[in-house]
Amino acid sequence: MEELAFIEVETPVLQGAAGGAEARPFITYHNSLGRNLYLRIATELHLKRMLVGGFEKVYEIGRIFRNEGISTRHNPEFTSIEVYEAYTDYESMINLAEELVIRCALAVNGKLSLDYQGTQISLERPWRRESMHDLVKEATGIDFRDLQHDLQAAKKAAIDALSASLEKQDIQDIEDCPSVGHILNKVFENTVEKTLLQPTFVTDYPLEVSPLAKPHRRHAKLTERFELFICGRELANAFSELTDPIDQRTRFEAQIKQHNEARMASNSDGKEGQDDGTYEVTLDEDFLTALEYGMPPAAGMGLGIDRLVMLLTDSPSIRDVIAFPVLKSQ
Repeated sequence: MEELAFIEVETPVLQGAAGGAEARPFITYHNSLGRNLYLRIATELHLKRMLVGGFEKVYEIGRIFRNEGISTRHNPEFTSIEVYEAYTDYESMINLAEELVIRCALAVNGKLSLDYQGTQISLERPWRRESMHDLVKEATGIDFRDLQHDLQAAKKAAIDALSASLEKQDIQDIEDCPSVGHILNKVFENTVEKTLLQPTFVTDYPLEVSPLAKPHRRHAKLTERFELFICGRELANAFSELTDPIDQRTRFEAQIKQHNEARMASNSDGKEGQDDGTYEVTLDEDFLTALEYGMPPAAGMGLGIDRLVMLLTDSPSIRDVIAFPVLKSQ
C-alpha cells in the first residue's frame, strides 16, 4: 500500500453509530457522556470522512467487532484492511484486490498455486469476472432481469426452482424478501456462493442490498459493486462509492425502516434477543453531514485478513489463524 502512495490512518473503535455494514454491534456505555457507544462493525464511514477532508488515498488495518455467530469462518472480532481512493471506481479495486492477494501468496508460499483442504486453487491472472445475474441464471435457469417488476413472480420462480434443495427457513426467507433484488441475493447465497472455488469477482449487485454503493452507470437497479470469492468464501467486498448525500440519506432511511419492520416482526413472535434482526439501527447524521460538504468520486474495498491467512496457510478454521479466538466456556 505504501508503494502505491496510500496513507495508513487510524479511526475510532468506539463510535456513536454502528455503520458501514449490516451487522449486530457490541454496545457499551460511556459514563461521563451518559450515552451508549458501539464497537465498530466497519471502518468504512470514518475512512470516507478522510476523503472528504482531502486525504485521497487512505487505508486502515484494524480490528472489527460483530456480535454475531461463531463458526469456522466467523469470529466476533477479526482483522480487515479497508482501502479508499479518490477519483477511481470499482474496476480499479478489482485490480488492487488481485495485486494484494497475489503479492501475499508469493510472499508466503512463493507460488500462485495453492492446495486448500484438498482443492487446487490457481491465483494466476486473469481471475473470473461474472455478474450476479449471470451466475444465478447459469445455476438455476432463472433470469431475474425478466422479473424485476414482478415481486410475486420472482418469489414463485425462486421457490419452484430451488424447493428441493432449500431448508424450510430458506424458503421462508425468500417469502419475506421485500424486493426482487433481495430474492436474487438470497438465491445467489444459497446456490452459487459455495460453488465459487477458483478466484471469482461477482459484480453488479442489486441496489436494494448495497446501500453504500454507487448506482451502475449502465444498468438500472444495479450498483457498481463486487465481492471476491475463493473456495466458496467471500474474501473482499468493494464498490464505487455513493457520494450523493440526498440519495445516501434516502437509502439509509429505507434500510432502517426495513430493519425496524423485521425487528418488530421478530419481537411479536417472541424472538427478541435471539435473532440478529432484533438490534437497533440508527442514522449516522455526522457521516451524512460530511457527504454534504462534498466527497470526491471514489472507490473503496474491505478485505478480510484472517480469511486470507486461512487460504494461504491451508487452515480449515478461522480459529487456527487467530491467537486468542472467542471460544465457548469450558
